[in-house]
Amino acid sequence: MTKAQSRKATAQALLLTTLTVLLVASVGSTSAAQKAAPDVRTLRMQMVEQQIRQRGVSDLRVLEAMRTVPRERFVPADLASRAYEDRPLPIGQGQTISQPFIVAYMAEALGVSRQHTVLEIGTGSGYHAAVLAALAREVYTVEIVPELARRASATLKALGYANVRVREGDGYAGWPEHAPFDRILVTAAPDEIPKPLVDQLAPDGKMVIPVGPQGAPQWMTIVEKTARGIVERRTIPVQFVPFTRRGR
Repeated sequence: MTKAQSRKATAQALLLTTLTVLLVASVGSTSAAQKAAPDVRTLRMQMVEQQIRQRGVSDLRVLEAMRTVPRERFVPADLASRAYEDRPLPIGQGQTISQPFIVAYMAEALGVSRQHTVLEIGTGSGYHAAVLAALAREVYTVEIVPELARRASATLKALGYANVRVREGDGYAGWPEHAPFDRILVTAAPDEIPKPLVDQLAPDGKMVIPVGPQGAPQWMTIVEKTARGIVERRTIPVQFVPFTRRGR
């Protein structure tokens, strides 16, 4: 081997060594980053275990729905990394997506079966409707803010929730064309329970609704239509955005 060939071989060996070191460093860095930043599915599993199941929600179908629905798709893009935090998040127009525990708590309290038709008042981001869609036969959801109704409808359609129908309108009147409903869920707090919603409950139907004025105590309230009449009971203190109406 000539001196020139020897120098060339040495240079090639050094280059190969350098590339190997860089590759190993890159792989190590990627591995460390992956360990430091759990993927979305891991965050969702942690949310269900730590924020929901450990707080007493035990309905297996509700827990599975919470594990399945991609919450990050229902928040603004700049908040997607915070989707699984233990808190409500803003979604625009002065509205919020509820804390994960509250979503699961309300779904469990509602007691939805696969045969049920559910009315939701206050679509918001569409997240709660998606959870209900995993539990019920059909979900009808009403949102008073046009932009939110359009956005939620598009998100639900993109994710394949074919058993959800979204309507923009004043939820106080419910959705009489499709009444009666086996279950009704309300995601904003009126001062009093709207009578049209009670009227649209089917026999043995149930409604879960936060009740109380802003700035005062609000209570999650379960309303049941029984053979003896309407039965109401309070469960936990909550804080929800106000139940808004057209022209009021």
